[in-house]
Amino acid sequence: MRASLPAVHYFGGVELGIAVPVSGSWATVDNVVQVATRAEELGYRSLWTMQRLLSPPDGSWGEAYRSVLDPVVTLSYLAARTTRVRLSVAVINMPFYAPALLAKQLATADLLSGGRVDAGLGIGWSDEEYAAVGVDKARRGKRADEYVPLLRRLWSDDVVDHDGEFYRVPASRMDPKPTQVGGPPILLGGAAEPALRRAGRIADGWISSSRTDLTTIGASVRVVRAAAERAGRDPDRLRMVCRGVVLVRPDQAAGADRRPLTGTVEQIRGDFAGLAEQGVTELFIDLNFDPTIGTPDADPAASMAHAESVLTAFAPSFNRAR
Repeated sequence: MRASLPAVHYFGGVELGIAVPVSGSWATVDNVVQVATRAEELGYRSLWTMQRLLSPPDGSWGEAYRSVLDPVVTLSYLAARTTRVRLSVAVINMPFYAPALLAKQLATADLLSGGRVDAGLGIGWSDEEYAAVGVDKARRGKRADEYVPLLRRLWSDDVVDHDGEFYRVPASRMDPKPTQVGGPPILLGGAAEPALRRAGRIADGWISSSRTDLTTIGASVRVVRAAAERAGRDPDRLRMVCRGVVLVRPDQAAGADRRPLTGTVEQIRGDFAGLAEQGVTELFIDLNFDPTIGTPDADPAASMAHAESVLTAFAPSFNRAR
């Protein structure tokens, strides 16, 4: 049985979540807890983390990836500091973990949180991280095709006996099971068409990346939905989650080249509705990708002051009538 949730408030046609501080100088214990508890208080549906194992010395991946907390450890900590809000990650790279290990970690987090975990999974892109974990990057899509069903079996079956192309689990039990029957919902990330089709074919939904062009995100949603239909699945049951790099920048409010989720608070509110029209069902605000926040050199106090203003401005509980 899933944990009870506070009343879900739609804002602009999408369910709203928020990423906790996981990147840069504002990713402290106090700030993680403060954002999480404030978000729960204001009616946000979900909290989100992300994964980055390494970063290059030249900083070429961007400031947001220089210093990042571990996602599963952070979610497990938040399980003890919150009571209702869902605990999510976008995304954990499956090939970096043996399936049995990740299944155990996520099952434990789900159990300790009372059934509130969402498992956002991906296949990764960094050659350096693949080398560091000792896994061959080739055919990583095929790995995912084997990995996802195996996770679900480890969460559901009394005994798992698996001998596949990439993974082997001798006849074994894995207990305790997650609180959510069948395990946490699995949402797959990825932008390439094979990844989108995989999400529609075998997952409970899809998560966009921080670099997705939000003016055309509907095209990706359509690929996911079409793949679900071809697999005999109901596309309306899939969650389409947008990572929202929200930049409250009134000085960038004018001009035909204004990017979605950038500008004034009112403009960004309007963008939520535009994303819903493209098929997005959920959006989480991710300030870790704001270049004034998600860096080791940012002022943590200023970051938290901005986060509080954003949390309040878009709070579902404050915007019911909009």
